[in-house]
Amino acid sequence: MDPLLSGKLSQLTERLNELTKLLDFDKKKREVADIEILMSTPGFWNRQDSSEKISLLKALKKTIDSLTQAQTHARELMELEEIAGAGEMERELMALEKSVAELEFAYLLGGKQDIRPAIISIHAGAGGTESCDWAAMLYRMYSRWADRRGFKIREIDFLAGEEAGIKSVSAMITGDYAYGYLRSERGVHRLVRISPFDANKRRHTSFASVDVIPEVSEDIKIDIKEDDLRIDTYRAGGKGGQHVNMTDSAVRITHIPTGIVVQCQNERSQHQNKEVAMKMLRGKLYEVEEEKREAEMAKHHGSKKKIEWGSQIRSYVLHPYNMVKDHRTDTETSNTSAVLDGEIDLFTEAYLKWRLR
Repeated sequence: MDPLLSGKLSQLTERLNELTKLLDFDKKKREVADIEILMSTPGFWNRQDSSEKISLLKALKKTIDSLTQAQTHARELMELEEIAGAGEMERELMALEKSVAELEFAYLLGGKQDIRPAIISIHAGAGGTESCDWAAMLYRMYSRWADRRGFKIREIDFLAGEEAGIKSVSAMITGDYAYGYLRSERGVHRLVRISPFDANKRRHTSFASVDVIPEVSEDIKIDIKEDDLRIDTYRAGGKGGQHVNMTDSAVRITHIPTGIVVQCQNERSQHQNKEVAMKMLRGKLYEVEEEKREAEMAKHHGSKKKIEWGSQIRSYVLHPYNMVKDHRTDTETSNTSAVLDGEIDLFTEAYLKWRLR
């Protein structure tokens, strides 16, 4: 076989061997066996986390099957390399490389909470109507992204802008690896455009902040003391329709030690609003602890400077040219309309690879 093709096969085989270690193949098989045993126990389908366990089982089996198939494919190519034609071998190596790349991406989504639903919150920055309109554009972008993937999106809290757009909105996005993908979106997003609200057609810069937290698994212990919480109820309001609520059922929870505030108003009862708000609080406290651990690791290992909440992560320029650029990964595209219509995978995937480096 051509030495170049032979060398490529060796490289792909090495990458597969490394992935087998990184993905902890044997551990994943044990996890599958444990979940299957749990599924056979009485009352499994009445458990609150039954659907979560099923999703995890599917994801584990998919990774195991993909890795097994890639390993088999690599072995077959090593056996055939002396007799296969160059054209056939090139095609087979392209297919194997695609499989390896997909497995490497599966490894990037290997965080404890990556498979979980995501709770996304968008807040308009200073700038009145301009920023509120920008927050609404971002909410539409993430809603369209979720729709494209077949994910479900459910509003938790909504506050309309005084003239147009959204002051703030929180929503639960449910689908496999929703948090793993959307964690890339946490930070400040900047828009530059000719304002549709300015009669003089001047260029304006608007900002909106995006926060993303996981709906934390019940297996993760988060210590929340009742004495540390201040719980307020208020009458929900908003733009009408599903947002009208004539009773004081909306709930705002303040975690006194950290100052974290979460709220929910879109559920049918005060009890349900409190339950969802507590999920949000668990997610935020989990993220606080994760950030502390990452900062400690960075201090000891001298890794890259962490992108902190509040820093500008991405710019969307609609005038005088068209460009969306992520300032962490330097990924950019001139197809701004596609991005604002939900095609953000270019940025989410680049972020995952950047974060690993």
